[in-house]
Amino acid sequence: MPDTAKKLSPAEFLAELTSQNDGNAYTAEVAEAMPDAFAGNLRSKNDFEENDFEESEDDFELTLPHTEESLKSQDLDNDPEEDSSADDIEYVKSGRGGISQKRKLTIPDAAQGNSHLSELFERVSNLLGGSGVGDGEYCPKCPDSLEEARLSSEDIERLALKFLLQKGSASGREISGQLKVPFALIDPLLRLWKKDQLVAFKGAAEVGDYYFVLTDPGRDRAKRYMEECTYCGSAPVALPDYLKAMEAQSIAKQEATEEDLKRAFSDLLISEKMLETLGPAVNSGRGMFLFGEPGNGKTSIAERVTTSFGSTIWIPRTLGVDGDIIRLFDPGVHEVVELEGEENSLFDLSGVDQRWVRIVRPTVIAGGELTMEELEVCQNPQTKICEAPLQLKSNCGTLVIDDFGRQTMPVEVLLNRWIVPLEKRYDFLNLPSGKKLQVPFDQLIIFSTNLEPRDLVDGAFLRRIPYKIEVPDPSEEHFRKLFDIMAPILGMVNNPEAVDYLIEKHYKPVNRPYRACQPRDLLLQIRNYCIYRKIPKKITPEGFDFAVSIYFAVM
Repeated sequence: MPDTAKKLSPAEFLAELTSQNDGNAYTAEVAEAMPDAFAGNLRSKNDFEENDFEESEDDFELTLPHTEESLKSQDLDNDPEEDSSADDIEYVKSGRGGISQKRKLTIPDAAQGNSHLSELFERVSNLLGGSGVGDGEYCPKCPDSLEEARLSSEDIERLALKFLLQKGSASGREISGQLKVPFALIDPLLRLWKKDQLVAFKGAAEVGDYYFVLTDPGRDRAKRYMEECTYCGSAPVALPDYLKAMEAQSIAKQEATEEDLKRAFSDLLISEKMLETLGPAVNSGRGMFLFGEPGNGKTSIAERVTTSFGSTIWIPRTLGVDGDIIRLFDPGVHEVVELEGEENSLFDLSGVDQRWVRIVRPTVIAGGELTMEELEVCQNPQTKICEAPLQLKSNCGTLVIDDFGRQTMPVEVLLNRWIVPLEKRYDFLNLPSGKKLQVPFDQLIIFSTNLEPRDLVDGAFLRRIPYKIEVPDPSEEHFRKLFDIMAPILGMVNNPEAVDYLIEKHYKPVNRPYRACQPRDLLLQIRNYCIYRKIPKKITPEGFDFAVSIYFAVM
């Protein structure tokens, strides 16, 4: 054997063996993590050399070529009494100009067929840490069967046929990716549908896969499914699985420390007293009133509360309840967190159920535009797809009702809708089918208002909101510091003397209260004035005179 020949490790042997089996190769690193898969089947990793394997047609025999010189050397090294299989050795022509020793080699069960390969990958995935989710965190496990996923073959058929009707043709793995269901569960159904003449092969795809198209009967059935509901995305998650996930990731189980709050509010100028007041309210996981004068940062505080927990959660893309599809994941309010090392590969080693998506703990904000319809399951009359209400989208996070008291609906209607959920921590939703659905009401709900809380609601409702926190006007010291912070952000040159002029001329003589938003608003006025006049962007007394005359004209 030439000295330049590369010797195969067991890991490399698996890669070579797999590529011969189905055209896909394991990586050496993956196989190296599973040495027990080859126990007893390989003599030594030094016995095999690259390109020395030939697959025969019968019983998957492997021929190991040797030169005459190497055969003689082997006869000297091996004692007949120690090698009980010596009588079984058969010498044949290697087809490469030499003599080959022919021996049947038992292939490990884990390397026979795609189903065994999947089991091996699952074992390797567990050894490698799976999805990279931290220890103790909830993580939805990839289902091994439709029963485990709480899906029926009809559920998959409806979604897949509608997808093919829209796309025209798709490979089995494309259908698997669209439905977020493992290909191993989709492939047998595709072959069954072909047998039933619902789909047909269009051509070969990668690695034992095919491109599928609808037949005429399949197209007719897909159109009937489309009339019932046009949804053809991720397969829905069953309600019991969702309830378990929400319980495991409940906001009430989170603990925010003083350091967590300081990190969450690091970009805001906020007093230590306010942080000490907010801390217990955040840890309660119940609810709070933020009230005070407009412009002092109530909304900014509410938006940053959730980040103090500093964790992510898993939510289903859609929920399936008695045939109704409820779309829960909303890119408009949910921020996706990609898994570490997540790639589009042939085999998914994450071990995660792809019907779920990992997001930052949500912060859902509803202002004066909030209507009663947004608090119920709404079904689109054309698509028949249901949209989850705001409180369901905000589970395990924060729901902010901004400008509370200024909604189009009467305050009493909103309070009556939520008075029981705030107390019991669960809610009832009405489905289009008429069924009532009990779901968790598990979020930190924040009512932000410029009005006095006691003027808005009665004592019974206030009792269910345990924390009422006033956001006061900033002190003069904080007011000055806001100019120091905002000036460089807006690209302006700060001038403390001009700020002194502003306070002495336009605030103290008229007892004008300080507001946290005013430094930013006044600096924007001056900046726009400087741009128009083509003068340096510098804070000046003249600039403040101009800004004040406009900003406070009717205030």
